[in-house]
Amino acid sequence: MDATLATHFATLRAHAARLSDTSIKQLVDADPARATGCALRVGPLYANFARQRYDGEALDALFALADAADFAGGMRRLVDGAEVNPTEHRAALHTALRSNLSRSPIATAAHDTALEALERMRDVIETLQDTPVSDIVSIGIGGSDLGPRFVVDALSPPTPGRFRVHFLSNVDGAAAQRVLATLDPKRTAAIMVSKTFGTQETLLNGAIVREWLGDDTRLLAVTANVERAAAFGIPEARILPMWDWVGGRYSLWSAVGLPIALALGMPAFEQLLAGAGEMDAHVLEAPLRENLGAWHALTALWNRNALGFASQGVFSYDERLKLLSAHLQQVVMESLGKSVHLDGTPVDTSTVPVWWGGAGTDVQHSFFQALHQGTDIIPGDFVGVTRADHPHRESHRALFANLLAQVEAFANGQGSDDPHRRYAGNRPSTLLLLDALTPRSLGALIALYEHSVYLQSLAWDINAFDQFGVELGKQLANGLLPALRGQPAEIADPVTRALLDEIQRDP
Repeated sequence: MDATLATHFATLRAHAARLSDTSIKQLVDADPARATGCALRVGPLYANFARQRYDGEALDALFALADAADFAGGMRRLVDGAEVNPTEHRAALHTALRSNLSRSPIATAAHDTALEALERMRDVIETLQDTPVSDIVSIGIGGSDLGPRFVVDALSPPTPGRFRVHFLSNVDGAAAQRVLATLDPKRTAAIMVSKTFGTQETLLNGAIVREWLGDDTRLLAVTANVERAAAFGIPEARILPMWDWVGGRYSLWSAVGLPIALALGMPAFEQLLAGAGEMDAHVLEAPLRENLGAWHALTALWNRNALGFASQGVFSYDERLKLLSAHLQQVVMESLGKSVHLDGTPVDTSTVPVWWGGAGTDVQHSFFQALHQGTDIIPGDFVGVTRADHPHRESHRALFANLLAQVEAFANGQGSDDPHRRYAGNRPSTLLLLDALTPRSLGALIALYEHSVYLQSLAWDINAFDQFGVELGKQLANGLLPALRGQPAEIADPVTRALLDEIQRDP
């Protein structure tokens, strides 16, 4: 990190020390305009940052950091297809999948390519509609699974549409057994989603499903490696494209989203893209003080680097968003889980906190005890949907009463003469509200988090787009497979040898 950015982080820590004895309640009470002055709306998405532990001076310092890290220029470089992933010498053009905001031929060409893929997706759906197929099994893992799985779960109506979509990711054979148990192979098609078409879990599950289908004409692929897919037995006519300029965790907007389009229909998928495109335009063009992506990123930096919080919760007060935390774990932690700068030198500050969460009100009856009275403070993003799509109005009122109560309790706590019934409060939170849960609003929400992650990476001077940390375990696993098959294998680690002996001993 250069000296200028390091100075700005030091300034943030000084402001945190200045505010160490000032509670969130005191900050709110001292500023009558804070409740609305720390709120932003972008289309169907409203965000309120009033219950974060910063004041006007600290915010000034945060926005000075944004200027020093060149948030505005960084967004332009991202959208224009610059090499923002230098370790792999690649652009990261997921924005080109859903919007055409670039001034560069590279990004414009990527957008045109994405439009061609959309037409291919439309053709596949129309072809399947003319068959007896009623169920689709989507086979992938990581970014080839989590994003589409989340969106399908969030937006699927109570009554399934033309196709029911099922997801298979875990290499555990029990997962394949459970997914296939209730399906008819004669009425099922499958999609193998893998950028390299070399992912062990996807290939093993694909082989299981191919054998179960008994007819590989209903097996499709989404990949950047046409040759490997063809060698697996999937002809090019049934292969949809992926590209090296889109990372897996940012790929649901591409043909990786074919399961979304099958489950919800192409119009809904296009609305999802449109909502994300609107957020792209906002974060690219809005001034920093009015920029929701910047506010969200700077708040994350404040909580991690100024206040030192090592964990971040995301709590969705809508059952349909229960997989949001799982999707964000990958988007945030795989992107920002880095310990070296772009030039390879060690990072001298903390990077990504541990992200985790779940759906309210369920989580209130599990881990919220630790959040309210535990020794560690865990900031939270609380996400709600203002308008319900179901007829159970009293249930929705109760849900929102709990949502509003929790963010208030986080901030204000409650005193008591009984220490066991005392709540310290002063827990920071951000409240995000969708007007309704629609493809457009969900697209905007997901894109907001993507941009927040990238902007944080600019401040830390790290690469948000490589993921070498997932490779070592895969390499070791490949080396252990022969031993687990009973074949000769050289196992250097003594603990691993002992564990293999235990696993393979006769009962």
